[in-house]
Amino acid sequence: MSNENKVIITCAITGAIHTPTMSPYLPITPDQIAAEALAAAEAGAAILHLHARDPETGKPDQTPEAFARFLPRVKQGTKAAINITTGGSPYMKVEERVRPAAQFKPEVASLNMGSINFGLYHLADRYKEFKFDWEKPHLEATRDLVFRNSFRDIEYILKTCYDNGTRFEFECYDIAHLYNLAHFAERGLVKPPFFVQSVFGLLGGIGTHPEDVMHMKRTADRLFGDQFRWSVLGAGGSQLRIAAQAAAMGGNIRVGLEDSLWAGKGRLATSNAEQVAMARKIIEGLGKQVATPDEARDILELKGGDQVAF
Repeated sequence: MSNENKVIITCAITGAIHTPTMSPYLPITPDQIAAEALAAAEAGAAILHLHARDPETGKPDQTPEAFARFLPRVKQGTKAAINITTGGSPYMKVEERVRPAAQFKPEVASLNMGSINFGLYHLADRYKEFKFDWEKPHLEATRDLVFRNSFRDIEYILKTCYDNGTRFEFECYDIAHLYNLAHFAERGLVKPPFFVQSVFGLLGGIGTHPEDVMHMKRTADRLFGDQFRWSVLGAGGSQLRIAAQAAAMGGNIRVGLEDSLWAGKGRLATSNAEQVAMARKIIEGLGKQVATPDEARDILELKGGDQVAF
């Protein structure tokens, strides 16, 4: 069966959006992150999208030292490709956000393709108490937060990482971000195949209506033709609905506790692997197959796990 029938599952293990109070299953420590990543790969994830956190408080930590506590273990325990965030946290400057990817030279790094209002403040009202003092202010401050990803910032990340052979997961939160990617392609700063990750349902970005998903895909088709590989992530409760629509349209899927804490209405996912297994059922139910790590490398033209610096 050709790669045309293969669907890549990316799993985003912990991220920087959800806070420890929101779910007891959110991995915080290096041991938890490594174990969750390996279990997600075993369940079928070909790419593991990784953030780091302070093991004492769960606060996002973008220092290379924090990533070094789990990257070697994940690499040694799975053939899955490792994707290191350059998004970090919306409160971080680009010079801080790019450091782990620049140092460890992963096969894939995420790259946000434009600035957006990044609203998480509405989540603060759902919890009467928080485990850590930083959580509520972290959420409420997003009422006046613009997640900065200027043209200069994007160019800085590209120039810092591209000579390392790292390919990018271009995170597009709105239609304009596709045009931004086209701009950098025209300048020759990015080369196909483009791995376009369309993000739906973050407050400040595009919505979750089926027409939003179709509009994103139509626009990418028009701008990039056969020079891109499309994937989607739906935030919160929209995760699997959008995954199913995209898979039916020939796209790839991203799941994980970074994007959604849920495994059904009102039921917290107990692990990242649980969400991967649910995505796998969707893919196989459509008569498609889950891509292996090596098949994902072939589809995205990745450099290989032996070419990273960890």
